[in-house]
Amino acid sequence: MILKCVLIDDEPLAREILAGYIERHKTIELAGSFSNALEGHEFLKHHPVDVLFLDIEMPEISGIDFLKALTQPPVTVFTTAFRDYAFEGYELGVIDFLLKPISYDRFCKAVDKVRDFLSLKKEEADLETSEDVPTFIFVKSGVQKIKLFFTDVTHIQGLKDYAIIHASSGKIVIKGSIKSMQELFPETRFIRVHKSFIVAKDKIRRMERNRIIIADHQIPIGRNYKAAMDRLITGH
Repeated sequence: MILKCVLIDDEPLAREILAGYIERHKTIELAGSFSNALEGHEFLKHHPVDVLFLDIEMPEISGIDFLKALTQPPVTVFTTAFRDYAFEGYELGVIDFLLKPISYDRFCKAVDKVRDFLSLKKEEADLETSEDVPTFIFVKSGVQKIKLFFTDVTHIQGLKDYAIIHASSGKIVIKGSIKSMQELFPETRFIRVHKSFIVAKDKIRRMERNRIIIADHQIPIGRNYKAAMDRLITGH
């Protein structure tokens, strides 16, 4: 994996040295180099990177204040001529602290530390997403227990103490309230859109005013659920 990084340092020579190290290292590439934090901030808003090499003492805004202002900072390595900032850096979650003048060997150790951290983070994320994630449930309909894959379900309709599950194989009527259906069907795949309806997110074909179109079904969107639907559509 090639790591993308950004340099922010008001000293041209310091930027030039680190840029040379990055080019020499081969497993890390320079996405941007900036002489002040304001330019760097504008770049980071539109270009996510893996690593930020950040000087501390800069005009207008210090590296520490800049890092505090970032809502989702990349993995950060402080680069500075002053030892006194080490404690503050680690308090901010900085992964390493490079003291100028920076040698190539010390730079390589910092990159290795970043790579180890990102690899561990990815392993943890993979475990969280793969660990016992259910793909089906068994539902009881009359005297039968039916294996139902979540990917087959389009929507669920609640009728008092019963629920009608609409699936590609047909309708299944089971005993249970719409609220209990919410607990059975994972929120990563399904969303409640009305006091009587839950729909599969990936089966939504389109929205028209206050209704959802799924296959040949028109499902109303309740007033209390419209905000959740808007968030799903817009992504925030």
